[in-house]
Parts: sequence; C-alpha cells; structure tokens
Amino acid sequence: MELGLVELLRAAWIAGTLPILIASLPCSWLGSFHGLVLGFARRGKIMQSSSHHKFTVPQRFFSHFYVVAVAWTTLLLLGTSIYAYRMTAIVSEPFFYADLGSYLAGRSNIFSFHRPQLMSLENGHRVWLSVFLLLLMELQVLRRLFETVYVFNYSTSARMHICGYLTGLFFYTAVPLTLCCTFAPRSTQIWHK
Repeated sequence: MELGLVELLRAAWIAGTLPILIASLPCSWLGSFHGLVLGFARRGKIMQSSSHHKFTVPQRFFSHFYVVAVAWTTLLLLGTSIYAYRMTAIVSEPFFYADLGSYLAGRSNIFSFHRPQLMSLENGHRVWLSVFLLLLMELQVLRRLFETVYVFNYSTSARMHICGYLTGLFFYTAVPLTLCCTFAPRSTQIWHK
C-alpha cells in the first residue's frame, strides 16, 4: 500500500496529538508519562533554572518557527494560488460561450482539446478555500514574526526543551501543508509546464 501526502500528514498529527491526550487522562499510573510530556513543554520561567541546559535551546529561537513558517506558507500560498487560477473556469476565456453552446446542444467543440481540463465547481471552491486559509495563516505567522522580533524581549537565560523546539518547527511546517495537502502535489505540476 502506497502512502500519500494526506495519509502521512494524518499519521503525523495523530502521533503528535496522541501523547498529549494520553498525558491528560486523569490516571495515577500515567503520572510519570504526564511529567515527561510536561518536561518537554517547559520553557522560559516554568523551566527550572537548577536543571542543566542539556537538551535545551535559547527561547529566542521562537523566531525560527516564524521565519520558517513565513517562507513555507508563502511558497505554498503562491503555488496553490497559481494552481487555483489556472485550473478553475474563467468566464472571459476565449471560446467559453462557443463551448457552452456546443455542450448544451449536445455537440463537441474542436477547440476543447486545446485547453486544460478545468476542475469541477466543488473542487474549484475547495482550492480557493485553501488559498484563503493559507492567506490567513500567512497573516498569522507574519504577525507572530513581527511580535517575536520587535515586541518580545526574551531573557538570555530563558530556555526551552529541544523537543518543544522541534515540535514548533514541525507545527509551523505541517499546518500550512495540511491546509493545501490535497492540491500540493498537483500544484507542483504547474511549475513544470
């Protein structure tokens, strides 16, 4: 069985969410697992200063999340937008009315094979919805980048666990991809044409 992008993203989201759900169960025998998950999530003031800095990075590395997210979301937004524009029906397209008349009259148009196969109205709606959601994500990560660079002042001693750092990098690359994952493989084909 071949795994596609959608299935891999689903598995990654389940793998990332399941430990948090298990740790939140009110079972006494899960206490050590709960402590382990909380230990990975600690940062800044809640991270004990007495603990060594083993497996930690400076908290100012939060900016890495947003730099990666801005670049990745912009790339996906551009690719998905171009794909949506090229693959959805445009009323002002030449021969549209002739094709429509031929279709309604039950005849085919000899010019039809020159144009790419246009997607259905429902799929067109979905791809433009993905563009809209990516645009909202782009605005969010731009705002967070601005806040991290110009508003927040992280202490030089503030640290975060490396697992929290890697989780943040995963989150900010997986969310935009999740928003357009059904169109991302097809939208890359646009660049090759």
